[in-house]
Amino acid sequence: MDLQLASKRVFISGSTQGIGFAIAQQMAQEGAEVVVHGRTQAKVDLAVQQIRICCPEAALSGIAADLAHAEDMETLLQQLPEIDILVNNAGIFEVKDLMDITDAEWLHMYNVNVMSAVRLSRHVLPGMLSRNDGRIIFISSESGVNIPGNMIHYGASKAAMMALGNGLSKLTKGKQVTVNTILGGPTYSEGVAAAVEQIAAAHQAPVDVIKQQIMQQANPHSLLERFIAPAEIASLAVYLASPLSSAINGASIRADGGALRTL
Repeated sequence: MDLQLASKRVFISGSTQGIGFAIAQQMAQEGAEVVVHGRTQAKVDLAVQQIRICCPEAALSGIAADLAHAEDMETLLQQLPEIDILVNNAGIFEVKDLMDITDAEWLHMYNVNVMSAVRLSRHVLPGMLSRNDGRIIFISSESGVNIPGNMIHYGASKAAMMALGNGLSKLTKGKQVTVNTILGGPTYSEGVAAAVEQIAAAHQAPVDVIKQQIMQQANPHSLLERFIAPAEIASLAVYLASPLSSAINGASIRADGGALRTL
């Protein structure tokens, strides 16, 4: 299937690893011009090199910026070319008891997970509306619906992303611009893999056994009964970025492996 992305320029925040990298790679495979983003230039350069291995003819560039800081965000926006597709993927997570989360930690979580998306969307949406063409995609989480008791600040930030996407979609009425949100389930990204490997080493147990135990304990309602691969989330994001998805707007679409029982 031709997803008609060959002439499109896409920016994916937080795209040097995990879901963001998988989206960048699949976009490049579809012929899109991809702007990679990460916190450091070294990570950006490495991601670009890795994508070139599978897509040697791809049009690739990168911007390094720490989205937790408004000054870095402003520099990023100044460097950002005209964008057809924005994927708000950058995000951090942390397991922590509510009573131990400081105000500064709440604000840091929101700056990275929510305000970066606000600033990027506010920057690109006017141009999309004037050109009558564009896509904004938010990578949220099932944790934004079923808030984890041990990471309430993270769940609240993902719920805010859903609300932001829903509100922005109202501004696209009558236009060929769409804003949608993906509710990802438990995904085996590099950060999750590192944590699982540490637990496995501490318990002297195979990684696959620990992965299964975590899924059973933390996500007992999962129909998939395994972690989701970043590429599985990316496939949905790439479709939502395509002109073929034009009838989908203002939606929160589950790619959660059936972990949510209601939405």
